[in-house]
Amino acid sequence: EVALSYAIGVAEPTSIWVETFGTGKIDDEKMTDLIRSHFDLRPYGILTMLDLQRPIYGPTAAYGHFGREDLDLPWERTDKAAALADDAGIQAA
Repeated sequence: EVALSYAIGVAEPTSIWVETFGTGKIDDEKMTDLIRSHFDLRPYGILTMLDLQRPIYGPTAAYGHFGREDLDLPWERTDKAAALADDAGIQAA
C-alpha cells in the first residue's frame, strides 16, 4: 500500500506512507525514500507524468481504468522500474 497526503497550499505531499506487510525486498522506509526521489508528486508533476491534460475517458469508460493491457495507459507503465531497482540495490523483475 502507498498512501499520499496533501494539504491545501502545499505542493509536495505532507506525507508518503508505504506498507508492504513484510513482503518487500527492501524496507518500507527505503521504498518511501525511493518514491520521493523518483516521482514528482506535486500536483503539476502528477498531471504531467500521467498526461492528465489529454483526457481518455472513452477508452476507459468500459472494463475499468486499471490492469488494462489493451491500452497504453500512463499509470500502467513500468518505465521507472529499472532505475528504482538499481537505486534500491536489487535486480529488476
